Amino acid sequence: MLATANITMQFGAKPLFENVSVKFGEGNRYGLIGANGCGKSTFMKILGGDLEPTAGNVSLDPNERLGKLRQDQFAFENDTVLDVVIMGHAELWRVKQERDRIYSLPEMSDEDGMKVGELEVEFAEMDGYTAESRAGELLLGVGIPLEQHTGPMSAVAPGWKLRVLLAQALFADPDILLLDEPTNNLDINTIRWLENVLNERNSTMIIISHDRHFLNSVCTHMADMDYGELRVYPGNYDEYMTAATQVRERQLADNAKKKAQIAELQSFVSRFSANASKAKQATSRARQIEKIKLDDIKPSSRVNPFIRFNQEKKLYRLALEVEELSKGYSATPLFQGLSLMVEVGEKIAVIGPNGIGKTTLLRCLVGELAP
Repeated sequence: MLATANITMQFGAKPLFENVSVKFGEGNRYGLIGANGCGKSTFMKILGGDLEPTAGNVSLDPNERLGKLRQDQFAFENDTVLDVVIMGHAELWRVKQERDRIYSLPEMSDEDGMKVGELEVEFAEMDGYTAESRAGELLLGVGIPLEQHTGPMSAVAPGWKLRVLLAQALFADPDILLLDEPTNNLDINTIRWLENVLNERNSTMIIISHDRHFLNSVCTHMADMDYGELRVYPGNYDEYMTAATQVRERQLADNAKKKAQIAELQSFVSRFSANASKAKQATSRARQIEKIKLDDIKPSSRVNPFIRFNQEKKLYRLALEVEELSKGYSATPLFQGLSLMVEVGEKIAVIGPNGIGKTTLLRCLVGELAP
């Protein structure tokens, strides 16, 4: 169980969020959502112990391990890719390092022999002998080719380093797992693989993502950060949207009824307060007005975007026609002999692995690149 008690975070005059008390546990997978700038990543850093809140505290059950997706992709340049993944399990890595250190000694004392024997027991209990194979499977899952597994992190391209860090977080297999934007830089097939991996785990997870389909597939609860507070809803993203909309509409409707009731009572008071025969009734209604409390409905931090495409010329039935289009940067083309027709109103998704040529294709279609 990971819990917060009255967490407040304030950088300027106005707090990002205040008095947030929430419990995450029981193997649930929570999607942490909210507008950009509302404090999601800040809250995640507080949960992970990387940032101190202005007020309040975070508590983790003493027998539970916490793992997180790191964002410092250049922190392990001199380590091998496999080692970086195994580092995700801090205790296993500590035992492995000490065990390897003793075995590397020119001569081993009796004390060293006793110590390494104890370490071997710990290493076996944590499945240390299968660590490299398990790490390798995760690396293949996130798309890191086998030939890079034993090489240094410095040889892995930026962006792909984040995939290694994702494998590191998954290798930990902790009781509580914090994932901040785990689908960044992932292609659609790797995202589907990640969905399956997370759904098979028993860990309690807190996940930040802007991918609605990913949240729908993985999350059992949504933690909505808005109005300076955090509210937890059961269900995936689509179910949350329905529930949250209903709650807000109900609050607005209740306030509207209360305002109408206040207006009606106030009208009676104004008309009959000076009337001796009805003064008592007017006083009673004035007291009723004082007892009616409107719900404090704070303004949302969300902004609904509006996008408009300026059309330079009128389109008829055929919007785009491509014949035998080819493009490449080496002897092997990214694509060749591509022919297609796009009719007005069609919506086409261009999908494929990273580096396959999707962006290059679009740049060719709009004239930014010559085929």
